[in-house]
Amino acid sequence: QVKLMESGGGSVRAGGSLKLACEGFGSTVIRKCMAWVRQAPGSEREAVAVLDGDGSINYADSVKGRFTASKDTTKNTLSLQMDALKPEDSAMYYCAGDRWGCTLINGRPSLVHLDYSYWGQGTQVTVSS
Repeated sequence: QVKLMESGGGSVRAGGSLKLACEGFGSTVIRKCMAWVRQAPGSEREAVAVLDGDGSINYADSVKGRFTASKDTTKNTLSLQMDALKPEDSAMYYCAGDRWGCTLINGRPSLVHLDYSYWGQGTQVTVSS
């Protein structure tokens, strides 16, 4: 049974930083398509970073240049370094993954396909102005 567990959320002031971590249990799912997905109250889920098994990463325009995603397949972990945080980054952040490679759009991991097989429980990020 695959389990994903996030940690690292919290409350920060605008301009601050947080680092989220996701650990995978029960599978090497971290080696395949993984994503950080966020959802704010009243809003739809939004992928902020999608990481494919070949190392390619696609970021949402809203976080490009501020967020850095990475994975460590030896430790079965996924990370999201979030810098220059803005109040609009406030959301529940989820780690999600699949047993196969990412769906590609124009050769890049898709940010719009969110039908992942595995999801963590989420970690809350709150950014105050």
